[in-house]
Amino acid sequence: MQDEQAGRDSALDELRRILADELARAGLTKTQVKARAHLGRTTVHHAFQVGGPVPTAATVVALARVLRLPEQPLLDLRRAAAGEPASVLPQGQGLGRPIGEWDPHALEVHPAGHALAGDVDGELRQALPGYVARAHDAILAGAVQDAAGGRSRLVVLVGSSSTGKTRACWEAVQPLAERGWRLWHPFDPTRAGAALESLERVEPFTVVWLNEAQHYLGDAGVGERVAAALHSMLTSSHRSPVLVLGTLWPEYATLYTALPAPTGPDRHSRVRELLAGRTVAVPDTFDQEALRRAAALAEGGDRLLAEALTRASGDRRVTQDLAGAPELLRRYEQGTPAARAVLEAAMDARRLGAGLALPQSFLTEAALDYLGDLDRDRLTEDWEGTVLEELALPVHGQQAPLRRTRARPASPVPRGQRPPAAGPVVRLADYLEQHGRSMRRALCPPASFWYAACNHLTDPAALRALSTAAELRYRLQCAHFLRQRADEEGDERTLLARADGLAGAGDHGEAEALYRKAADMGSIDALTGLARMREATGDSEEAANLYRQAAGTLDSGRLLSSGRAEEFHTVLGAEVFYRAAAGMGSRPALRALARLREKTGDRDGAEAIYREAAEAGDCTAMINLGWMREQAADPDEAEALYARAVRRAGVGALVSLARAREVSGDGAQAMALYSRAADADDTEALIALARMRAAAGDREGAVSLYRRAADHGDAHAWLSLALMLEETANHAAADHCCQQAANTAIVVGDHGTLLELAQMRWAAGDHGEAHALLRRATDAAAAAGAAATLVGWARRRVEAGDVEGAEVLASRAAEAGDAEALVELVRLRESRGDHQGAQEVADTAAGADDARALTVLAQMREQAGHTAEAEALAQRAADVSGPKALVALARMRDEAGERASALGLFRQAAEFGDVDAVVEVVKMREESGDREGAEALAHRATALSVYPHAGEARPLMALVRMRDKAGDREGAAILARQAADTGGAWQFGFEQRWPHGLDPDGRPTPRWHKQ
Repeated sequence: MQDEQAGRDSALDELRRILADELARAGLTKTQVKARAHLGRTTVHHAFQVGGPVPTAATVVALARVLRLPEQPLLDLRRAAAGEPASVLPQGQGLGRPIGEWDPHALEVHPAGHALAGDVDGELRQALPGYVARAHDAILAGAVQDAAGGRSRLVVLVGSSSTGKTRACWEAVQPLAERGWRLWHPFDPTRAGAALESLERVEPFTVVWLNEAQHYLGDAGVGERVAAALHSMLTSSHRSPVLVLGTLWPEYATLYTALPAPTGPDRHSRVRELLAGRTVAVPDTFDQEALRRAAALAEGGDRLLAEALTRASGDRRVTQDLAGAPELLRRYEQGTPAARAVLEAAMDARRLGAGLALPQSFLTEAALDYLGDLDRDRLTEDWEGTVLEELALPVHGQQAPLRRTRARPASPVPRGQRPPAAGPVVRLADYLEQHGRSMRRALCPPASFWYAACNHLTDPAALRALSTAAELRYRLQCAHFLRQRADEEGDERTLLARADGLAGAGDHGEAEALYRKAADMGSIDALTGLARMREATGDSEEAANLYRQAAGTLDSGRLLSSGRAEEFHTVLGAEVFYRAAAGMGSRPALRALARLREKTGDRDGAEAIYREAAEAGDCTAMINLGWMREQAADPDEAEALYARAVRRAGVGALVSLARAREVSGDGAQAMALYSRAADADDTEALIALARMRAAAGDREGAVSLYRRAADHGDAHAWLSLALMLEETANHAAADHCCQQAANTAIVVGDHGTLLELAQMRWAAGDHGEAHALLRRATDAAAAAGAAATLVGWARRRVEAGDVEGAEVLASRAAEAGDAEALVELVRLRESRGDHQGAQEVADTAAGADDARALTVLAQMREQAGHTAEAEALAQRAADVSGPKALVALARMRDEAGERASALGLFRQAAEFGDVDAVVEVVKMREESGDREGAEALAHRATALSVYPHAGEARPLMALVRMRDKAGDREGAAILARQAADTGGAWQFGFEQRWPHGLDPDGRPTPRWHKQ
């Protein structure tokens, strides 16, 4: 045992020696390393501290990159120091299974054909063609390399159906298979449900496989929670490294990353944050280099690739051909009327939110109204079987338009919920699904579709999604009956939502029935909802029993998070959960319970609980208890408690708690804790305490504290001291402090202090010294990777009249790669007449696919009267990154009364697919009398929607308003119904036009009563 510990100590000493030697060789301070590695001060301190804890793998990787050291040898030393086994993960543990044990087809990699398995029976197995690496594969490989080096990563490939996204992910993880990594594909009972339930159990060295990530991130009930759980996993040092790989179609990526309307709800805020900077585009076609590589594989004997290259020689859609896309489309377009009807019903079901597995009975009944009268009359008695058999035939031996499938073995059906209806189910080919989303976006399904959904679908999530789709299309009666069916099938989320609504409206009897039904399915939220209702009616004893029943199903972590989230909005519920977590040994739960007692005025109860936690070794509880004893005039015990906490956790524990108390508004305790830490000469505590003393009017005490912090070499303390001395007109001493601040800031690379000093020197009239400090500050900011802060300071220099200084800052930030700095630099140069310089900067930004600088320059040239130059710049900006520059320029000309010129620009922007521009062109055509052209353009624009389940209706609704205003009520009503059919006009409201909704065929629904 002693030899083993000695080996660990030796490995840790060697790790620290290498880091310290390289730190000295690089001439960096730990403060600079902290900033460049994006690590905390304590984390860096511990990494270099003799006798400190073993750093995490993520910390070692971050330090290695800053110090330019090879990562793997350092990780090996860290693993030895921590006593971790050489293999990355013991076999048989963790979620998922080793990567090498997976069949790629089980991970939803599209089959491309069949090959003989090689046994005597000549068994057929699905085969994969040779792999052709493309640009996105290099990015994936980098993420895999980072993961192998100890850093968690997430990458989501975005591309159309059958473009090779899933295959690319499969190929990327193969190097990790050799290292023993596992792969987990959350799937059962639902993708989102499985992910949310188990993400917290993902262990290091695991690939999390989120193919078709919309099923996880876009789930209406838990998608945001899944995104939050992924973020927590990726940022957790003790769970690193993990690799999350996902795929998305472009329409979903656009939906999730689009900013919400200023007045609308932000439904995907956490998903948008998660995806920021983590999506990679996968092109639809092979470029010349990819075609060359594919041809080489084909010449080497890859039959599948050879055949695909022959068929796709014209459009270069090689991956789609391998997945059978062209033949699938031909089978749909040239199929029998009945086959087309069934496929269109399947397309509508999928685009409106039904699940992947569609019951055959639903599709054959839904298809009836897709047929004309003559085609329906020609149907034979056995037409369903004939059509389904026809659609099940594969193309090129690969995918079928509608293939039979079966759901994975599901979890046991919860109590109170009916099992799924028996009967075969089928799955629509991905390519046809996407084709349907595009071509049928503006269409509302016929009556047979909605009736069949009510009669045959049993999945509550599908019923709820179709109910929403019906409501968006103003088919209110269909929506009502589908929502009823979802309730009947016992969907937990639907039951909870209805129960919460009824409880809020005071209908406790019906709410209780729904809560209990959901609770029978195992819903914890139902139990807590029922408990809240009981508590509201004065039955605290029963409420507590229900809270305890709910708490009994959770582990301590979830109990604590539930209580902290104040999910129950009651003290009773939070206390039950905290107490249950504390009973499982959770120290944070004891602290939370004590704070809850404090808030409710029970100081004795709070003190008893803090004492219990302190006896268990909780340093934070010791500090809180010390404060309470100090308030109770017991300084001796308070001193002893503070001393115990410092001995166990260091002065940093006092500072951290003080900071938290200050943020929460408890200034008295914060000041007391800072004072304790300041007595130990903690620099952060000295500065914080000085700031608080100054705010309280104790200038003398603040100056003394700032001097002590400055003596420890803190540049900001010198600066703060200078400012206080300046206020007392002690200019000589203030100047001395400023010089000391500058000298210290230059040494440690404190760009913030240097920038503030530069501002002070400018205000004092010493412009030369101000610019010298600015140059020092820009160098320090660039070295620390904080160039973005320079842009804000540049704007402040402009406000102060220092255009030259602003340009120094913006130029340095631009050199460091900050894109916003280029925009600011264009403004500065164009404003002072350096038109060539502004153009050069805008060209640089455009070369990096950023058109903002070009857009700003176009607007400035337009305002200066250089319209031809402005238009040319706006067109270049549109070519780089979309038509917003053209739209902005068009609006400027429209406001100036130049309607013809504005129309030309709006047309150009509309050709790029900008909906705002399309609306303007539609309105201008209508105003000019071209009603037919306006309608045609508005209908074409329905395909521009960013929503997967709806079409773009704004151009149509613009025409509706214009025709209503012109007195054309009939024409407006026709267009309004067409807009409603898209599902994208819900925000315009049709209550006055159709108070009871629309029938499936578009006729106004007569008055009806909900049952």
